[in-house]
Amino acid sequence: MDRLLDDTTLAASAVVANSAMNRERQLAGPNSYARELGFDPLDRLLQRLPAQESVAWLDLCCGRGRALLQAGAQVEARGLEDRVELIGVDLVDYFDPATTAVTLICAPATTWDPYRRFDLITVVHGLHYVGDKLGLLQRAASWLTDDGHLIADLDTNSIRRNDGEPLGRGLTTHLKKAGFAYDGRRKRITKTGPTHERLPYDYRGADDRAGPNYTGQPAVHSYYALAGRD
Repeated sequence: MDRLLDDTTLAASAVVANSAMNRERQLAGPNSYARELGFDPLDRLLQRLPAQESVAWLDLCCGRGRALLQAGAQVEARGLEDRVELIGVDLVDYFDPATTAVTLICAPATTWDPYRRFDLITVVHGLHYVGDKLGLLQRAASWLTDDGHLIADLDTNSIRRNDGEPLGRGLTTHLKKAGFAYDGRRKRITKTGPTHERLPYDYRGADDRAGPNYTGQPAVHSYYALAGRD
């Protein structure tokens, strides 16, 4: 594949910088995390509190951070700021005004490193604009608590070989071996508990000319070779 972009060049791409998939999404309601994920992230987090001293939610590619900020308002109203940590990371600093209950960080998710582990990690439609999608999934999975949950939207059709063809069933087989579960109908990948197992792929670069994916929005294709092969 010609003209593959590295992550620095990809970050400046109009497709990535102008992506609007997750900018306005709320915590609950018609255009919300609760609707996309099938559960309210804050409710799921708070269910852990009776058995834990503290809980944490990391939202990668969080857009304006509205879902986190709305969750933070509820955390503050319940006086739980010392027990609930909410962190959002996004490449572009389009954040709504933050509160003391929420930390919003402008950084590439593929290189940012956390200082703690998380009970819940979400990536709502953000992987569509990431170059090294598999690398980010592996990194995020390693940040989970022992029974923490990772959930992300993933279109495996966007993960391709050097010849331009999707990696296909080989990819889903390797994901399963690494402990991930993939729902091809919903294009959703999940993981419970941490893993440090490396998927057998080497990232080659990204193509921001892929065009619209299943969401109808322009997306990014990511290119890989089997580890140890050119």
